[in-house]
Amino acid sequence: MEKNRIGLSIILPIYNDAAAVKRFLPELFSFTGQQEQACEVILVDDGSKDHLSATYNQFKEQLPQNTALRLIQFSRNFGKEAALTAGLAQAQGELVTMMDADGQHPIVVLKEMLDLMHTRDVDVVAAVQTSREHESLLIRTLKNGFYHFMQDTHRYELTPNAGDFRLMKQRVVQALLQLPERQRFMKGLYAWVGFSTLYIPFQASPRKTGKSKFNYFSLFELALVGITSFSQRPLRWISRMGLILSLLAIIYGLYIVGDTLFFGKDLAGWPTLAAGIMFSAGIQLVCLGVIGEYIGRIYEEVKQRPLYLVDKVWDSRDQK
Repeated sequence: MEKNRIGLSIILPIYNDAAAVKRFLPELFSFTGQQEQACEVILVDDGSKDHLSATYNQFKEQLPQNTALRLIQFSRNFGKEAALTAGLAQAQGELVTMMDADGQHPIVVLKEMLDLMHTRDVDVVAAVQTSREHESLLIRTLKNGFYHFMQDTHRYELTPNAGDFRLMKQRVVQALLQLPERQRFMKGLYAWVGFSTLYIPFQASPRKTGKSKFNYFSLFELALVGITSFSQRPLRWISRMGLILSLLAIIYGLYIVGDTLFFGKDLAGWPTLAAGIMFSAGIQLVCLGVIGEYIGRIYEEVKQRPLYLVDKVWDSRDQK
């Protein structure tokens, strides 16, 4: 199989999920073996500790005739967004899709995506999760609030529950790779590059092995990256808050002056002063924290460090 004649590239970002990969790859190879065009499966090892290379060596001898298997190993853990970007940079297919290695993205939905891509004049087919009953009420509420908060632009819109499970033409992939930022929020980047997109509903399959690597802290960190990368709303809120507090202070000052001059009443004294200072100091600290987040992102960008470092690249075609 020639490297430069690939019809479909399938990217699987992986972090300590070798057991799930072993369950999912046979099903995936069964699908690629039925395709007329050549396919490649790209495993991006995001600094795993469970010897994913052994899984690669196990399956490289069991590949369908039209399928290649590649393994990209990072030097350490860089995060899922970096792993997705590395997979996109290595993908050679005319069509490129990204799937979770835990099997929660059904292959039957990928088949539907391919059919729609061949029959409809679109550049992207994205899957939208219709139900998140497997998640806690708190997680669902926070996610809904996040998407609502992010819709502050008329130029592009983030589609709620549309994640990384999507099929794209190579020109969309090249557009994503042109975006140079290090702090990457892929859901926002998909929306920013645009192109004609068709959304289809799907229901995630239950996870059969292992557990999700995303906890409250990692989701909060990802949300911060998304907000500071794609929204200036917090900075605008700070400006408006400062304006409102200044107006209130002026009004209160005029009230005190008038109350003293016309009615001869004395100012309450220290309790009012202490409460006002504490409130003002708290608001200032919050504002400094928000500004500090944006400055921190700028600091990360200007250092121009690589988004990830590749330790090894394994390709089944090089060993035949």
